[in-house]
Amino acid sequence: MYNYAMKITSSVTLALDKAWVQYQVFKHPGPVHSLEQAAEERGQRPEQVVRSILFRLGQGEFAMVLVAGPGQVSWSALRRYLNQSRLTMASEQEVLAITGYVTGAVSPFGLSTPLRILIDESVLAEEQISIGSGVRGVTVLLKSKDLLNSLHSYEIGQFQQS
Repeated sequence: MYNYAMKITSSVTLALDKAWVQYQVFKHPGPVHSLEQAAEERGQRPEQVVRSILFRLGQGEFAMVLVAGPGQVSWSALRRYLNQSRLTMASEQEVLAITGYVTGAVSPFGLSTPLRILIDESVLAEEQISIGSGVRGVTVLLKSKDLLNSLHSYEIGQFQQS
């Protein structure tokens, strides 16, 4: 029913292995069309699915925001936190160039460019979460505390609107 037995090697799994983080890899049986579908196939609730969203703060300056579930990033809260009057979501080309990952597979681990990582408190509300694996259609499941313990630096705040 659930495909947790597979092993993939990506920048994400290499970074997690190097940090001695326990995780499971899950491969979806086909294309993923919604957050709800992804969660159901993983045996999770939508709130356990963490999205890694890249924002452009200025010319050549980016930050990644991790948010859980179906909620949306509060642009005003994010601008206020970052002390930015203007920001935009990165384009698909920028996501690939800055993170090394295609959209739908982005992770805060194994990035090709060091980034400022902002974690919405919603991510920490769940014991087990899933994040991008670096490979589209494949995800990594791990404990939220292991996410925090294995990231080199991060900031926690309220970036998600209800």
